[in-house]
Amino acid sequence: MSPDPSDVLTVEVADGIALVTVNRPEVRNAINATVLQALTRTLEELAADDAVQVLIFTGAGDKAFVAGADINELAVRTPRDGLKATMQGVYEKVEQFPKPTIAAVNGYAFGGGHELALACDIRVASTNAQFALPETGLGIMPAAGGTQRLAKLVGLGRATEIILTGRRVKADDALAMGLVTNVVEPEQLLDTARETANAIMAKGPLAIQLAKTVVRHGFDVDHQTGILLERLAQSVLYSSAEKAEGTNAFLEKRSPDFQGAAQKDVNK
Repeated sequence: MSPDPSDVLTVEVADGIALVTVNRPEVRNAINATVLQALTRTLEELAADDAVQVLIFTGAGDKAFVAGADINELAVRTPRDGLKATMQGVYEKVEQFPKPTIAAVNGYAFGGGHELALACDIRVASTNAQFALPETGLGIMPAAGGTQRLAKLVGLGRATEIILTGRRVKADDALAMGLVTNVVEPEQLLDTARETANAIMAKGPLAIQLAKTVVRHGFDVDHQTGILLERLAQSVLYSSAEKAEGTNAFLEKRSPDFQGAAQKDVNK
């Protein structure tokens, strides 16, 4: 009998933040087909939930964020499975999610776990976090976006070395190379992720959404196209109630009510 998708992925929503936890600690939160199914459904639901402004991904327990794909499933995959690229497709949904995403990496982030973190907008790590793409040791390669996203974050040469050797990158080294933005003690990890989420939620929601979109898509196009995207997005914001509220609040020396302004934009 297959496990219930609701058992392998838990979701807690509070104060605008959805905490999404991969819940398979007995196998170091390894990703299998059931987790991917649950993640796909969860992303669809949270994208449509106006109460959710930021997603935080983490892993159950203190040993692993996600220690990779489930090897039992991996062992029987066929060339057709490689072309289907199910995990790659789900992680594309993570990267393209319309709201900011944060990976709170506790412990091992190997293989598909590393690639899940790479698909998020921001990564924070505990001091015991380790990152690796060890797939070449299994006679395969990273194929859930790792070959592309890691190079964009840390540079082509460093990414190539990490992928070809499969070596583990400890938290401090990950910070030094720009793979993560913060390294904190394990007991502070979720609080740090929530602080980052709260800092984001204090800003204009439409501005956040458009800025994320332009940064993500602008990276994949030539400079002039990226600049054009930036200009068009800014013109949208210049006509928004959110921009009026932000500038008026600054001039009036008060805190902006971006949520109220966002509702005005919706009602236009």
